[in-house]
Amino acid sequence: MNRSSRTRGFTLIELMITVAIIGILASIALPAYSDYVRRSKISEATSVLSDLRVRMEQFYQDNRSYVSSGTTCGVAMPTQQFFTMSCTGTATTYTLTATGKSGTDMNGFVYTLDQQNTRKTTGGTYGTSTTCWIGKKGGACL
Repeated sequence: MNRSSRTRGFTLIELMITVAIIGILASIALPAYSDYVRRSKISEATSVLSDLRVRMEQFYQDNRSYVSSGTTCGVAMPTQQFFTMSCTGTATTYTLTATGKSGTDMNGFVYTLDQQNTRKTTGGTYGTSTTCWIGKKGGACL
């Protein structure tokens, strides 16, 4: 046979090695990416809680109360895609809560903030804390 009539291409072994390498890389990259996305959702929820705290303090300065009527907090709760924001309070206290919505990967995560700026994590797969918001695997605080 002359060289010009030979068929060129990849052998089956070369293709299988390539597929195996891609599979190994994907098995490492996908969980890390999913965790990164989850942490960004947590950061969004905690930043909204911090913003709500500022708005609650502004409401208190104007009205000398954190609530507008009964136990309804004086500021409107924003709508979030992955968390439900809620507030309970009295004239001198309040607790803001971000609860992960069911049907999302944030289900079970619960973050709270009160009038004394006490940050708590009371639910989630990363752990719980009475002193900080946990935002990473292993219980690392934000």
